[in-house]
Formats: sequence, C-alpha cells, structure tokens
Amino acid sequence: MEDWNDKCRVMRRYDLTAQMYDMRYTEEQEAKYKAALDCVTIKDLVLDVACGTGLLFGHVAAKAKTLVGVDISKQLLLKAKPRAQNHPNVNLIQADADYLPFRNNLFSVVLAFTLLQNMPQPLETLHEIQRAAKQGASVVVTGLKKAFMPELFRGLLEHSGLLVISFMDEDVLKCYIAVTSKSR
Repeated sequence: MEDWNDKCRVMRRYDLTAQMYDMRYTEEQEAKYKAALDCVTIKDLVLDVACGTGLLFGHVAAKAKTLVGVDISKQLLLKAKPRAQNHPNVNLIQADADYLPFRNNLFSVVLAFTLLQNMPQPLETLHEIQRAAKQGASVVVTGLKKAFMPELFRGLLEHSGLLVISFMDEDVLKCYIAVTSKSR
C-alpha cells in the first residue's frame, strides 16, 4: 500500500506541473534523447514508458511501425495528445509502469526516460519493462544523478538481467543513460 501511495504522490505532482512541464524540461529531455537515440535502431513496436507530454514522439514515431506512450499522469497524457495526433502510429495509454497492460515479449524497443527515480521499487519496474520487451530488444533507461550513484544504477540494471551495451555519464546530462538489451 505504501508503494501505491508513493505512486499517487508522483502522479499528483506531475498532474499539477503538466502545464509547465515542457517549459521546464524540454532542453534537458532533448539532450537525453539525442544521446540515447544515436545508439538505438528504432523499428517495429516501440514502447515509451513514462512518455510525459510526448516530447520523444517526434524523434521516434517516423521510424517505428507503432509507438505506444504510457504514463500514470492523466494531465501529462492530455498534454501529449496533440503530439500523438500528429503521428497516426502513436497510441497513448494511462497505466502504471509496474503493471503494463501488454502481453509478454511484444516490443522491440522500450524507452524509459525519467522513470526509475519516481518508482518505489525500481528493480520491479525493470522486470516489468523486460516482461513487455522481446528477447534481444533494445531497452533504454535513464537514472537521475541526484537519485542514483553510477555504480548503484549500473548494478540495478545488471541485477535486473539487462545486458548493458552502453553507459553514458556525461557532465552535461543530469542523468545516466543506459542502452541495454533484454538478454533473458
């Protein structure tokens, strides 16, 4: 129950700040996308977990067969809706990242930017992301530097069973970016 209460607090915080999210975070998010997407081939079915206002859609939608954006915040999804409407292959779903409403082994790419630091049990979240990903899928995960030490973040990824392909810890980024692969 405590985990759900934590998630509700996060959801309320994002619901309250949805109107100013892009103004506050676009530059930071764009830097993450540029760094990460240079290392990933976007194809087939792509899942954007914690899609927020859909800033990533413009970078990914044209390359994907289908892009599904998931977020727990209804207000962020309402802000994402106009961006999704610009791409006929983008679908939005309100859902908890720990209980994704998809069958196993579905997505060839999973993108999880700005998610783990908001989750009460990040290891469980990573397990759920992997459940939805195909074998060999590219899984991109970020970890806020204020929330994770680099060794802790990398260890979390490895403990989850993800194979770390690339780990970025650039000074200009406020987060670590890990490009991983679902290996089991």
